[in-house]
Amino acid sequence: MRKVYVFAALLAAGAIASPALADRAPTAEERAAIERALRAAGFVSWEEIELDDDGPYWEVDDARTKDGRRYDLKLAPKSLEIVRRKLDD
Repeated sequence: MRKVYVFAALLAAGAIASPALADRAPTAEERAAIERALRAAGFVSWEEIELDDDGPYWEVDDARTKDGRRYDLKLAPKSLEIVRRKLDD
């Protein structure tokens, strides 16, 4: 039973000691580059843009094309190439 308490204490200490990485918004320069890439790919508007630390990837919510279709996108962080395009129902 004591081993369980020691293990739980170690887990808690590790969680406190290692800060969680959080998604972040793009800088002004990053945002301008992402918006140029989105327009070049045929998108006319979009909602939130953030760097997802799980990839890392730039995530773009509700990117809209001229015909009104909405997509959730993931862009490569350096090249800004669209690596995932999911039609948003």
